[in-house]
Amino acid sequence: MRGPVVVLVEGESDRVALEALATRRGLDLAAAGIVVQPMGGIGNLARFLERARSDHGVVCGLYDATEEREVRRALERAGLGQGLTRAGTEALGFFACEADLEDELIRALGAAGVEEVIASQGELGTFHTFQRQPAWRGRPAVDQLRRFIGTHSGRKAEMAAAMVAALELDQVPEPLDRILATALRESESHPC
Repeated sequence: MRGPVVVLVEGESDRVALEALATRRGLDLAAAGIVVQPMGGIGNLARFLERARSDHGVVCGLYDATEEREVRRALERAGLGQGLTRAGTEALGFFACEADLEDELIRALGAAGVEEVIASQGELGTFHTFQRQPAWRGRPAVDQLRRFIGTHSGRKAEMAAAMVAALELDQVPEPLDRILATALRESESHPC
């Protein structure tokens, strides 16, 4: 018996974003046999790959572009290819976010759109206070937003869901669309 399609992601905010996008697209991941598994960081990829593959599951993933070398090494050690390029990792169902998920969502919404999301979360005043801190004063808004989103425990996941909810569906960052489409395609061709 074939196991589920396992989508390996670095952290909880990635899981929340993919699940929110699936809901927006009218997809029931559980019914499709798709499990989004946060790994607690890309350093755990080799272990999660081994576990998912030993359960006879189909594995795909989402990662930060800065971690690409680590991803290639883990995929190669798992026997999934040699001398992998980005095109090679994508052919295996692993897609890079430039620079990370938050960056992808911020670029898709634009700085003003993200500030609207922050306002809807009741944190616009906190963000403005953050912007006035000497270390962040005068820095580009995108940099301020990325750092602000990561400064409070749980904020990344909350903001990921809220930013996905604010996106027009034709603005969804390519890596998110591609990983979801890959997982769905794999679940249809390898049902549990």
